[in-house]
Amino acid sequence: MHWAKAFGALGAVSFLLLPTASMAADMRGVTAAEIRIGQTMPYSGPVSAFGALGKGEVGYFKMLNERGGINGRKVSLISLDDSYQPPKTVEQTRRLVESDEVALIFSSIGTAHNTAIAKYLQSKNIPQLFLASGASKFADIGQYPQATMGVQAPFRYEARLYARHALAKNQNAKFAVISQNDDFGRDYLAGLKDVLGEKYDAAVTSATYEISDPTIDSQIVKLKASGADVFVIAATPKFAAQAIRKSYEIGWRPMTFLSNVAVWISTVMEPAGVEAGTGILSTAYVKDPDDPAWKDDAGVKAWREFMSKYVPEADQHDTNYVNAYNSAMALEAVLKACGDDLSTENILRQAFSVRDLQLPMLLPGIKINTSPTDHVPVDQMQFMRFNGKSWERFGELQTGN
Repeated sequence: MHWAKAFGALGAVSFLLLPTASMAADMRGVTAAEIRIGQTMPYSGPVSAFGALGKGEVGYFKMLNERGGINGRKVSLISLDDSYQPPKTVEQTRRLVESDEVALIFSSIGTAHNTAIAKYLQSKNIPQLFLASGASKFADIGQYPQATMGVQAPFRYEARLYARHALAKNQNAKFAVISQNDDFGRDYLAGLKDVLGEKYDAAVTSATYEISDPTIDSQIVKLKASGADVFVIAATPKFAAQAIRKSYEIGWRPMTFLSNVAVWISTVMEPAGVEAGTGILSTAYVKDPDDPAWKDDAGVKAWREFMSKYVPEADQHDTNYVNAYNSAMALEAVLKACGDDLSTENILRQAFSVRDLQLPMLLPGIKINTSPTDHVPVDQMQFMRFNGKSWERFGELQTGN
């Protein structure tokens, strides 16, 4: 009799514990005090300059935690080095999922790298949010149902704007393209093809390079010989600087468009020679803290204060830190919207229902929007031109979709 009573009481206790236990199991990487998230970054290797993105994001969550975290929980961002090598990205991501048990992967950098981990993350039911790549394929919901593109305009959309702009000036324009031999480079060719259609084959001459190549001089000479009057540089900073320099040295002066991942003045325009880059066109979607137009802007002032306090060793001319601030702020908005339900299902629901989110370091008028059928947070850009000292924006916001 007493035994039955005791069992009944125990049964009631275990029944009461059940929902909590299953909810805890469902909310991986989450405790009453913490939300654990992970990422990989190229802190070493050929593009270690891009590691600035991770340093800025780590700084942002440090600031956020000092202010009380999100809904009472601190956010622990575990940021691991993958040297920009996809096999290492896979290894480090497995560690984040299986050892650190993170709730989600956030802002890992690189197109090949995010591709390499996507299927694995899907099999483990881990969201892959605001990934640091502008490759349009990550907007394909069939292939990447649990991913959102980053807080950056897609490369393919950017190339469409370049093609439209060039054709508005000369409808018979011939294009030369230097591109990285991977998904990043191929996206620019796809964007040109979207606009040129059946004229593409006759209008475009392309050359590629590998990230391990020491120089691309021979490719630039070949492209000049094509007689093209428009030059699209779809390259990361080191090769972009080489392309600008070499075309200038051989006296080739086409209308030139530069991928917006390579617009840094200190690492691209100055090494190439500012006189060589004067007049080059690109696009922007974030505020450039060096642009005098933002001298008294409240958003830029707040960003500078954040940088000075939480990433004091950083170069404040490096716009990677602006991207870091935007990405972290976007994730903060998603996690806040989750309330206390930090299950994978609800994290994804909130990530795919962002409405008109305005971030203080995006250009005015650009808002973040996502939906279950639209995983592209940013699709607008503004043209800008390098004047030998800085980038000057011109014209209205353009939509690349």
